This record gives sequence, C-alpha cells and structure tokens, in this order.
Amino acid sequence: MPNKHFCQGPDCHTRTTQDRFLKSRGVVRGRYAITPLDHDNAYYKRGKFFCSTSCEGEWLNQHMENIEQGRPIEFIRHRRESQGYEKVSDETPWGYRHTIQRVDNRTELD
Repeated sequence: MPNKHFCQGPDCHTRTTQDRFLKSRGVVRGRYAITPLDHDNAYYKRGKFFCSTSCEGEWLNQHMENIEQGRPIEFIRHRRESQGYEKVSDETPWGYRHTIQRVDNRTELD
C-alpha cells in the first residue's frame, strides 16, 4: 500500500482525466493525496488528505455545517471508482484527439 491517503474530495472519482482513467477496467478512480504521510512540514498538512485545492474546497463546502456543529465526518479509506467509461479517439487534421466518455451499457428491449 502506498504511503499516501486517498483523496477525500467528494467528486474526485467522477472527474474524467487521463491519470484517473483505468483503461483495462473502464473506470475512473480517485487520486492519491499530494503529500506522503511521513512528510512533517506543517505547510503541507492539508496535502495529506486531498489531491488538489479544488477537491479540498469541495470537501469543505460539503462538510462545513458538520464541522461547525462538531459532528464526526467519515474518513474515506478505500479508493472510489466510477464505472462505465471508455477512451475514444477522434481523428483531427492535426492528429488524434483522445477523450474519455461515459458509456451507456443499458439495452432497451422493444
């Protein structure tokens, strides 16, 4: 297991970026936090729990009321995933453009 926490951001596992996409399983996964657990600098303490400042801000927006009321907040201990994505290549005049798109696997019966 790596020496980092998983990102605590509420929507980290739903953003379709190249580094979050796992092609073999067709899933988008959450990232690891920026800073390793054994890093002792006080400036980077928040980096032990989030992969970016946007994830940090989203988490704070979602949990601010719980923090103000002193209620416990669940800590994410597993890597979250979003299913049903595929990498699509489109040819352009300048080469190929790769995008990650949601796949609708539902079949409609008539």
